[in-house]
Amino acid sequence: MITSIQGTLTSSTPLHAIVELNGFGYEVHVPVTTAERLPSPGATVKLHTLVIYREDAQTMYGFALPAERDFFRLMIENVTGVGPKLALTIMSRLSLPSLESAIRLGDIGTLAKCPGIGKKTAERLVVELKAKVGGSDSPASASDSGETVRPGANSHRDAVAALGALGYKAADADQAVRRAALALGADASTEALIKKALNG
Repeated sequence: MITSIQGTLTSSTPLHAIVELNGFGYEVHVPVTTAERLPSPGATVKLHTLVIYREDAQTMYGFALPAERDFFRLMIENVTGVGPKLALTIMSRLSLPSLESAIRLGDIGTLAKCPGIGKKTAERLVVELKAKVGGSDSPASASDSGETVRPGANSHRDAVAALGALGYKAADADQAVRRAALALGADASTEALIKKALNG
């Protein structure tokens, strides 16, 4: 099993990255939330990967964090009707902290607003994954190597909730906080994220 790839980023789009390693160019499917964090072409990049093998193809999916890869795996292995393409769409719309929070709180409305997700699929996500994202020691919050909760996850989640209380739609709040986190760094406080998100 290929669990990561590190090499030179030769090109990227919001849903794909080409990573060159030992003379080979690997196409890696990524969610928008990972594409936002990719370096400029020519720089070294590391992606945490899951390779899915089918009779007619093998496809590599890559993520910025091990926890994101693990959550992707959870969805496609545990939720009926959610395959890799739909799981990638879900993770492109909402960041992992927001997805975990929506599932934990049973927020069907937020999940159902992801493209291609209806109410029934959103309900299945909650039913099938709620117990698996219930705490900080859940598979989606820790890597295979026993990594602890990723830094900034709680700040991100709290900042999104605060913007939601101010009237932002869940996806818009999540996107604003992601941009703020990119500008301020992973260790930014909740207050700093909110201020940056509000001021642009």
